Amino acid sequence: MGNLEDRIVDLWDNRASLDPADKAAKQTVREAIDLLDAGEVRVAELVDDVVVVHMWLKQAILLLFRISKIKTVELGPFEYADKLPLKTGFKKAGVRVVPGASARYGAFLEPGVILMPSYVNIGARVGADTMVDTWATVGSCAQIGANVHLSGGVGIGGVLEPPQAAPVIVEDDCLIGSRCVVADGARVGRGSVLGAGCILTGSIPVIDAETGAEVGRGIVPAGSVCILATRPRQFGSREYGLPCVLIVKHVAAGERHEKGQLEQILRDHGATL
Repeated sequence: MGNLEDRIVDLWDNRASLDPADKAAKQTVREAIDLLDAGEVRVAELVDDVVVVHMWLKQAILLLFRISKIKTVELGPFEYADKLPLKTGFKKAGVRVVPGASARYGAFLEPGVILMPSYVNIGARVGADTMVDTWATVGSCAQIGANVHLSGGVGIGGVLEPPQAAPVIVEDDCLIGSRCVVADGARVGRGSVLGAGCILTGSIPVIDAETGAEVGRGIVPAGSVCILATRPRQFGSREYGLPCVLIVKHVAAGERHEKGQLEQILRDHGATL
């Protein structure tokens, strides 16, 4: 693995002179992407609660685009023109893929994943028994945990460039409500819930409703039930409401509410899933 990383870094450092027809370079890059596709490596992971980015794998993805040519792919009545093939082997992997869903080569889906008509981009990883619901998207390099529900229309942003940038991470047992946007390297802690329409980016404040304190930016602590809210900001003589994520309840470690209970908690605060 170390030798492969060294070869990818060398290709990246010399990418300006890289010949797309170089067979050895193609083989090296595809060797790295094959590992991503099989789930043997991952772009990012949590180590002692710190996001560690394996930059060489992002570099391999970027190199793949550089050395690949656009090809026409026909699937039934549909035609696509892209540089990368679609992922295959779903049945063997124990993954359910509903017509209208697609995942790109270089993404990894653990057993039990369900893809409703949705999209998973290269470098992304989706954990076991997670549902990616209708019209949800999982952007490049995003890391989605196990037993997660990405509800209809959820947008999980991709963070491919720069290679050192941390991608979006949604930890295990989370519920992301309809039409939420989680982007720009934001992170949702284990067992948390985002009510419908939340916008969470790396710069969005996360505020505890009980104390009024800002607990951070772009990071929802584990076991938080959250809704979309606004905070007042003065611009000249006028005051405007800028978005924030408001924590309305804390869930004890290991505790999980039934969906009906969560719906009621959110309704009590004027929100839904």
